[in-house]
Amino acid sequence: MIFRESIFITGFPGFIAGRLVERLAKSETQFFLLVQNEFVDKAMAEITEIAEFTNTPLESYVIVEGDITKPNLGIAAEDLETIQFETTDVFHLAAVYDLAVAKNIAESVNLEGTKNVNDFVKTLKNLRRYNYISTCYVAGKRVGEIREDELAHDAGFRNHYEETKYLAEMEVEKLKTDLPVTIFRPSVVIGDSQTGETAKYDGIYYLIQYLRKAPMLLRVFNVGNKNVRLNLVPVDFVVDAIAALAHDKNATGKTIAIADPEPLTTAELFDVIAKDLTGRKSEFAPPAKLTEWFLNTPISPAITGLPKVGVPYFFLAQTYDTTVASELLKPHKITCPRFSTYVAKILDFVEENPTL
Repeated sequence: MIFRESIFITGFPGFIAGRLVERLAKSETQFFLLVQNEFVDKAMAEITEIAEFTNTPLESYVIVEGDITKPNLGIAAEDLETIQFETTDVFHLAAVYDLAVAKNIAESVNLEGTKNVNDFVKTLKNLRRYNYISTCYVAGKRVGEIREDELAHDAGFRNHYEETKYLAEMEVEKLKTDLPVTIFRPSVVIGDSQTGETAKYDGIYYLIQYLRKAPMLLRVFNVGNKNVRLNLVPVDFVVDAIAALAHDKNATGKTIAIADPEPLTTAELFDVIAKDLTGRKSEFAPPAKLTEWFLNTPISPAITGLPKVGVPYFFLAQTYDTTVASELLKPHKITCPRFSTYVAKILDFVEENPTL
């Protein structure tokens, strides 16, 4: 079979990677999917579903056993040369997405793993684009507006996840002078805007689960903040944006914030969720400092469901400029939907799937 493009992807069968493969699947597209040994069976099952859904040949999907933390990504020598010659596009999604991740694990996967992927990319004979998936939170403890062309700072970080993703993006940034690189920075990725489907409950889902405990009672006191915005993006918007811009020549060499250009404050998010659950908004709002203090007390996690590592993100005075993203996505007619237009889908999914 002759392929017009061969796409190498790390992070499969992760939630975003799986959707991205489905979105990119075409009859003349080949996929090299780097999969850790323990996830091979899951990957094979997901590939079968994707091939059937997209009506593409199962032979187009090649599972490559490996590990980004190892030299040559742990790929067998007999397979490496073929992959290096045939690969035209790379999507690096593999990372530890955990705010409480230990330093050694974060450094091994997020930083050293990315360095290994960078080394692999440098060996490719027919590279058209290296797409690196970063995060808006490389901004760490910076406050105010964060521009897409800004990266280096000394403001510090809240956890090892932020720091190692920042250091990893710094490494990818260095490649822009010699290779066709695009860096994508999603904000907080949540469920699908059409189906509500998600892979895990964290971030805004802590607030949703909190309100669902006793909606009519808990909605009375708004625990959000009127001055802090939480930037949420549905996974389908993230995948559509990455898929479109990965093949857009104008995106080469750019860093792109895949974020909501008009995010709601946490107080507004509280009211949107409360109204969908109960038909009514909040009536009172305790001082933000009092709420933040309580959420950091030892008894808070048991009551609210919000772990301490997640508290800072509800009080983070940080916004993300999306000028580059908006300009690049406009010709593709891709825009981030407002949270209020799909919150019902998010809540319906949580209702139908109380645990994941």
